[in-house]
Amino acid sequence: MSSVIDGKQFADDVCEKLKAEVSELEAQHQLLPCIAVVLVGEDPASQVYVRNKVRRCEQLGIRSIEHRLGDDTTEEALLALINELNNDSAVHGILVQLPVPEQINDKAVLAAISPAKDVDGFHVENVGALTVGENQMVPCTPLGSLMMLQDRLGDLSGKHAVVIGRSNIVGKPMALLLLQQSCTVTIVHSRTKNIEALCQQADILVAAVGRPHFVKADWVKPGAVVIDVGINRIEQDGKSRLVGDVDFDAVSEVASAITPVPGGVGPMTIACLMYNTVAAAKMQQGLV
Repeated sequence: MSSVIDGKQFADDVCEKLKAEVSELEAQHQLLPCIAVVLVGEDPASQVYVRNKVRRCEQLGIRSIEHRLGDDTTEEALLALINELNNDSAVHGILVQLPVPEQINDKAVLAAISPAKDVDGFHVENVGALTVGENQMVPCTPLGSLMMLQDRLGDLSGKHAVVIGRSNIVGKPMALLLLQQSCTVTIVHSRTKNIEALCQQADILVAAVGRPHFVKADWVKPGAVVIDVGINRIEQDGKSRLVGDVDFDAVSEVASAITPVPGGVGPMTIACLMYNTVAAAKMQQGLV
């Protein structure tokens, strides 16, 4: 039976250190890290995400500014708001909660955010920096996953990591971060042949495909560490529940350690958003 990696406790520990750092920045440099969160429309999941992010800001002493815009907001109006926030020196991080309504081009939105304030790490300049190993703003979910892996395994050098999924948000940046740690990295996806055999070779298995219980126990090498990024809502026994991309109960019998869903990667994603906001504030003030 594997040990469960408690993402909630890990996130609390990360945030406790950030809280002390925020207090020190304000006391010594009169610098109060600030993030502007923009929510367009009434997507229920987005409402929950934004509420959780704002709550974390309050706990850490980070200033948060919310901009809630209607479903009928035009792309022009949203880009004008982003430009205003880019030019506000008191705002250090900008997060536009995705998805946005269909009349708005999300790529145009992400491109409009100043790379220095892109605390989601999605701007092409930050992606390019990650590609050449010059990390600036790193996407939060892969960053949190890496932190948990390093805490569990220490030096990752030489380990074979398999990443399931090739999204710009998780799969690709996760692979790049693991490469930086001198892992041997394989990315598998919907067109990969013999995906089970490749997964069976992994010392580290990261599942980010968005399919409930996709990874079965016989896909997992005994003793592997499994990071489950998936969040899928399913109906089971007449009730709605959240599950990951990994068949948790079965894989737990094989892996040496595994993240649960919920309570694994999710809390670390928000913790790393706080981490990026503090880092952005320090960089903009020349403190790093």
